[in-house]
Amino acid sequence: MIVGVPREIKDNEFRVGLVPSGVHALVQDGHEVLVETRAGEGSGLADEEYAVAGARIANSAAEVYGRADMIVKVKEPVEPEYESLREGQMLFTYLHLAPAPQLTRALLERKVAAIAYETIRLPGGSLPLLTPMSEVAGRMSIQVGAYYLQKPNGGLGELLGGVPGVPPANVVIIGGGTVGTNAAKMAVGLGARATIIDLDPDRLRYLDDIFFGQIETLMSNPLNIEDSVAKADLLIGAVLIFGAETPKVVTRRMISAMKTGTVAVDVAVDQGGCFETTRPTTHSHPTFLVDGVIHYCVANMPAAVPRTSTFALTNVTLRYARKLAGQGLKEAVLQDPALGLGVNTYQGHVTCEPVARAANLPYTPIESLL
Repeated sequence: MIVGVPREIKDNEFRVGLVPSGVHALVQDGHEVLVETRAGEGSGLADEEYAVAGARIANSAAEVYGRADMIVKVKEPVEPEYESLREGQMLFTYLHLAPAPQLTRALLERKVAAIAYETIRLPGGSLPLLTPMSEVAGRMSIQVGAYYLQKPNGGLGELLGGVPGVPPANVVIIGGGTVGTNAAKMAVGLGARATIIDLDPDRLRYLDDIFFGQIETLMSNPLNIEDSVAKADLLIGAVLIFGAETPKVVTRRMISAMKTGTVAVDVAVDQGGCFETTRPTTHSHPTFLVDGVIHYCVANMPAAVPRTSTFALTNVTLRYARKLAGQGLKEAVLQDPALGLGVNTYQGHVTCEPVARAANLPYTPIESLL
């Protein structure tokens, strides 16, 4: 199989779909790997490193898309890339289709076999290809929040950890999954007061145990969210519904009750966001104000630390890329149901139920098409 790795063109997206060791593994498996020139540059990976690993360096994205049977990316294709996709081609990347009807239509029209990192789900419910980027984004959310809380950056002028005689800042985290847990680790490490709000009492028990009482835990309901948001100096949105658009659990009225100069970071933005005031931003223009509250809603947060993010991502994606390249989609999905859950579109059909609901399109189980 020919595996293609194009250079990412989303705003300030510096990650890359494969590192040289991944190229080497695929070449050892008997595949040809095409890497677009400078694809790894943003992550500190030179063309020469890919060539030594066995890749063929392509001069253009058109060559990669035109020849490859499977495209391995990091982020979903942006509009200029739609025309490059072709029928029967496999696309292996983050997709987040629920809030992206235009991309969904493009994949269906071109009959692309689109496999989303974020919907590959193991029997226990874990999301192995989403986890490392959730870890990065969760930790980054506190760094970003601390930065924008500084007065020269438009913030309230608070230090997250306070100092003796001055209380620390209040960090409120909506969602106790991977993003929320990693945000709490960073907040506690910096000396802030952290509160995690979640729907699952067992998850709250777990978080209370691992943090040894250093955080406050609250059951998620509108009143608890409203009270906590009003007291927050830094608000983190960390809600995830598998494959679906994120519910808006923080309303505009709640945001309006926050102090001027406080910060709201919506990590859930790539699935639509969990604040009513959220709209996607970029690393070029990362923030906007709503009622005096600084909103940071960058949909590819981990791209700001591409060296860490690229290696963390490819640590978990490579084994699935090798399965798809070695067995083809049909056999790989039949042998690995978790991978089957990752298939979002196939032969012009939506094969992920939450995506079909969000797009108001018919849902076709992947098994019925194989």
